[in-house]
Amino acid sequence: MILTGSGNMNSYLQFMTVLILFVFVLGLTYFVTKWIGGYQKTKSVNANMEVVESCAIGNNKYIQIIRVGKKYLAVAIGKDSVTMLTEVPEDQLILSDKFSDSRLSFKDLLEKLQKKNFMENEDDRDKDE
Repeated sequence: MILTGSGNMNSYLQFMTVLILFVFVLGLTYFVTKWIGGYQKTKSVNANMEVVESCAIGNNKYIQIIRVGKKYLAVAIGKDSVTMLTEVPEDQLILSDKFSDSRLSFKDLLEKLQKKNFMENEDDRDKDE
């Protein structure tokens, strides 16, 4: 009977050890991921190159408009190749900020969505009256 009490205590200690190790590894993974993400972000910030728009035209095949310096280029991207199609004059492009929402913080996006839903609900109430 004494062995079972000691066995229960041993099992409890093993469980607590595994739980503490799990939380430690989870926390370490979180911080390393944040660090690597920040490192990658600083590496990918370029003032001279930018993907303006991308369109999938098939399986692993895309046409992209990219800005290199002050020139805009249309390129075809396949699984194993990248081919320049043409230079696109800037005045022929429709450069809009419709994708600027991706640069907003989560809080800003949430507030924008809440305002939109509030306005839609107000419109529905006006129709009912």
